[in-house]
Amino acid sequence: MPLLGGLLRAATCAAALLALAIPAEKAWAQESEAQAIQSEPGKAAAAPKPDPSTLRICASEKQPPLSMRDGSGLENRVAAAVAEAMGKKPAFVWLDKPAIYLVRDGLEKRTCDVVVGLDSDDPRVLTTKPYYRSGYVFITRADKDLDVTSWSDPRLKTVDHMVVPLGSPGEAMLKDIGRYEEDMAYLYSLVGFRAPRNQYTQIDPARIVSEVANDKAEVGVAFAPDVARYVKASTVPLRMTLVPNDTVSSDGRKMPQSFDQSMGVRRDDTALRDALDAAIAKAKPQIDAILKQDGVPVATN
Repeated sequence: MPLLGGLLRAATCAAALLALAIPAEKAWAQESEAQAIQSEPGKAAAAPKPDPSTLRICASEKQPPLSMRDGSGLENRVAAAVAEAMGKKPAFVWLDKPAIYLVRDGLEKRTCDVVVGLDSDDPRVLTTKPYYRSGYVFITRADKDLDVTSWSDPRLKTVDHMVVPLGSPGEAMLKDIGRYEEDMAYLYSLVGFRAPRNQYTQIDPARIVSEVANDKAEVGVAFAPDVARYVKASTVPLRMTLVPNDTVSSDGRKMPQSFDQSMGVRRDDTALRDALDAAIAKAKPQIDAILKQDGVPVATN
């Protein structure tokens, strides 16, 4: 979310929903030679000794479905494919914190060397060329005549509930169409009425999907990579439509909805950035297959 930085799109999911990881991903995780470097709760792992045969990857234990401790997260698999393209083994340095802290507590403390899944314009790091582009999506039940494709759809003003990530373009647009006050209490009930200003607080992506599937919200809005796996696995057929990137607010301000995704390294590490760029190009077929496997829609603008 550009309003709070790209990594705020990532949120923790309910533990019971981790079982949604598909069998092929579990098989990958079991067969992977990735080194799992354990950290103490809440702290970054001790930095392994530099080893030219490995790629030290900063990874969060609290960011499913993008990053998962068994290695089956979307970004874990992308990182492993890129490491392989570099001729290296992926060495995941796990941090027991949400992914928003990976740059500060992992990359900057030099316990790891690359963060995966950052917006390409993240100012904290030196970013690679994008390896995919995706965006926010409308989520609705397929059995309902509510195929929303734009924030200008007048039906959005009259649906019972909408569920969106806190601090996201979706929240901004709820305010813009005049229904934020109506949905505010509902949204904050999903996080136990915790305020995001004092701590990282976010609605679980899996919860966003389940609220729509269970008919508690008629429309959900979320960043596609955060929810695609859950939409695909839902026993209730769901519809997922990319929000147009040319969305504008009522006062004419542009509200971007699609974002390039890159890997980030320390700002002085141009050599690693260049090596990652070459590996990302080489691993593109594998990356595309991973995105397709998780059902992530790729944006073209």
